[in-house]
Amino acid sequence: MEHPLKEHPLMEHPLIDRKSLVRRHTVRLTEPDPAHVLTVGNGDFAYSCDITGMQSFPAYHDQGAAMAERRLAVHTATMSAWGWHAMPNPEGHTLPDAMSEHNTARGTVSYPDRFGIAAMMGGDLPEEMRPGAWLSANPQRLDLGRIGLLLRPAPDAEPETGPEALRDTEQCLDLWTGTVSSRFTYAGHETAVTTVADPHRARVAFRIESELLADGLAGIVIRFPYASDGFFQTSDWTSPERHRTDLDQVTETGCVLRRTLDDTTYTVRLTWPAGVVRPTANPHEYLLTTGSDTLELVASFSPDGEVPSVEGDFTALAAASAAWWEDFWTSGAAIDLTGSTDPRAAELERRVVLSQYLTAVNCSGTLPPQETGLITNSWHGKHHLEMHWWHAAHFAAWGRPELLERSLDWYLSILPEARATARRQRYEGARWPKQTGPDGRESPSDIGVFLLWQQPHPLYLLELLHRARPGSGLVPRFAELVEETAAFMASFVEERDGTYHLPAPLVPAQEFYDAATTEDPTFELAYWWWGLEIAQRWRERAGRERDKQWQRVQDGLALPHRRDGVYTAVATEPYLRRDDHPALLCALGFVPETPLVDPAVMAATLQDVLDDWEWNSAWGWDFPVMAMTATRVGRPDLAVDALLVQTPKNHYLPTGHTPQIGSLLPVYLPSNGALLTAVSLMAAGWDGADGACPGFPAEGWTVRHEGFVPWP
Repeated sequence: MEHPLKEHPLMEHPLIDRKSLVRRHTVRLTEPDPAHVLTVGNGDFAYSCDITGMQSFPAYHDQGAAMAERRLAVHTATMSAWGWHAMPNPEGHTLPDAMSEHNTARGTVSYPDRFGIAAMMGGDLPEEMRPGAWLSANPQRLDLGRIGLLLRPAPDAEPETGPEALRDTEQCLDLWTGTVSSRFTYAGHETAVTTVADPHRARVAFRIESELLADGLAGIVIRFPYASDGFFQTSDWTSPERHRTDLDQVTETGCVLRRTLDDTTYTVRLTWPAGVVRPTANPHEYLLTTGSDTLELVASFSPDGEVPSVEGDFTALAAASAAWWEDFWTSGAAIDLTGSTDPRAAELERRVVLSQYLTAVNCSGTLPPQETGLITNSWHGKHHLEMHWWHAAHFAAWGRPELLERSLDWYLSILPEARATARRQRYEGARWPKQTGPDGRESPSDIGVFLLWQQPHPLYLLELLHRARPGSGLVPRFAELVEETAAFMASFVEERDGTYHLPAPLVPAQEFYDAATTEDPTFELAYWWWGLEIAQRWRERAGRERDKQWQRVQDGLALPHRRDGVYTAVATEPYLRRDDHPALLCALGFVPETPLVDPAVMAATLQDVLDDWEWNSAWGWDFPVMAMTATRVGRPDLAVDALLVQTPKNHYLPTGHTPQIGSLLPVYLPSNGALLTAVSLMAAGWDGADGACPGFPAEGWTVRHEGFVPWP
C-alpha cells in the first residue's frame, strides 16, 4: 500500500520504516508490578495478564486491596463487548423512580438525577436514591474468568499466591505481532509462556513450555467470579452461591464450561493437545494438568450459552494475530521523530506508538468503550459517551476509519431510546445519553444527565469518517441519525431578544458548575455551531437544502463570554473555575474555527490557562486539548510543552497506561486517544492550514509523517 508523505520543512526522507518504528517501543518488563498488566485483544475482546503471561496471581493485582493500601494496581481480567450482567431487581426499579422535576422555559421537566458520585462512594444511601443506585450499577460488564498458572513448590504443597518466588522474570509485548512473551524461573525450572488473542473472535491462546508441567509443580487454573456492582470493581470472589459453573463435554483434548449468573449465561470452550481437567476444592475453579513439558491451550468465549467452535490451534491464532497487527501497522498513518534533538522526542514517540496499540485493543469494537476499556471496570463498565470522541475520533485521522465505523451503528440501535428522552424533556429529535450500557438507557446522575457535549459527537465522528472514506454510502445510512441529532440541538436552545442561548439546566464539560444556574458554556456554544454546520453539510450531500431554522440558530448563537480579554468557561457566575478540565479551550482546537470564537482571544485564553491552573486536578485528555488549541492558534512551542506536562495524570507507565486517581482509575484510555488526536492535528494540520507540521516547532524537532487525513 502506498502512503502519501508530508515532510517537515527542509526535510527529505523515504517512507517510514514502520517495523523499526514500532519495534523500538516493544514493552519490556523485568519485574512484577501490580500496576503493570499487558493486554491482547481485538476491540471486542481482551485478555490482560500479569508477569507470567497469564492471570496467575489475581490477589496480587486486586484493585480493592490496593485502594485500601493507597497503592496502584490493575486487575487481570478477561472482558468482552457482549459480556454484561444485571443484578436481580426485586423492587422493580425503573428510570422514572430516579427522576426529579425541574422548572424550565419549556415548563416542568423530569431528569433522572437522583444519584451522584458521593452516594457511589459509600455511606448510608437515602431511600430516594435507591432506585438511582440500582439503575446506575446495572447492567455491569462481566469479568469472564481468569486463566492462570498454578505453581507449587511440591506436588502436594499450597499454591503460590504472588510472584515473590519467581526469579529472572522477563516479559515483552511485541506490538508488531500482538504477542506477549514471558519468561521466569520457578523452583529451579525455567518457564516460557506465549500469549496471543484471536484478532476476530473472543479467543485467547497460550503456549507454556516448562518441566514444571510434567513434574506436577504447575498446571493451568481456571477461576470464575460473580459479577460486581461496585463503582470501580470488576469481580466478586466472595459470593460462590450466587452463580453456577457446569463442566461439560470433557475429553482428553478439551472441555466446555457453562456459566450462569442470574439471567446471564455464557460458555467457555477449552482445547489442548492432551491433558486432564478436574474441579478443585475451591468453588468455580478447575485445574488442567498434563504429563508433557509443553502445553498449548486455546480458550474461546461465547455469549448466551452458545458453544464456540474448535477451529484453530495456538499456532493458527498466533499467525492470525501477527498478520492482523502487521496489516494494522503498515496501513494508516505513522509519525517518526528520529533525529529530533529535543530530549522529549523519544518519550513522545513511545507514547504515540503504545497508544495506537492500546486503543486498537480496547476502543475499536462494536460498542463505545468504557474509560478503562476491556482491561478493568470503571463506573460499572459503562460507556461514557462524552469520552467516545476521545476514544475513537483519531482512528479516522490516522487513516484507519474502519476502526471508528465499527461503533457508530450502535447509535442507530439506541435511536428510539434517545428520541424518548428528548420527547420526555419536550424537545425535538434525539438526545444522546452520557453514561449507559448497551441498551442506551440513561444512568441516573446529578451531573451526567445534564451534560451536553456528547450530543454533537456522532455528527463530528461521522464527518471525520466521511472525510476519510468519501463516497462510501455513509450519507444515506446515517441520514436519520444526523437529522435527529441536529433537531434536538436546534430545539434545545432558548431564544431571547434574537439571540439563542444554551440554557439551564446544563452541566458543561468542566463538570463542577451548578446545573440549575449555568448557561452558555464557551466550548459547548462553539460545538453547537459546528455540529449544526456538519448536519447542514450532510443535508447538502444528500441533495437537500440547508435547514432554515438550524441556520437561524447558527447565525444567532450567543458569543462566548469574555472577561479581561480572555474567554471564561461559562456566561454565568462564577464564570471560571481553575480546576478540573480547561474545557473552554476546546472551543478552538477540538472544534475548528467558527464565527463564534476569535483566534486572538483564544490565544490569550490559552496563555491564561497555562499561567494559572490546578494541574493536579486536570485529567489525561486535558493536555492534548491544550496542544490542539496551541496548534490552531499558531503556537507549536506551547503544543509540545502541553503534551508533555509533567504531572501525575499525564504520566505514562511502561505499559502505556495513564493512571488518574490511583487504583480507582488505573487505566484511562481517553488520555491515549486524545494524545493520538492531538498529534495528528499537530502533524497533518487542517483544511487551509499554512505549512507542514503546524504543531511542532522547527527547532529541535525532526518530524516525518505519512498517511494522515487532515482535520476540518
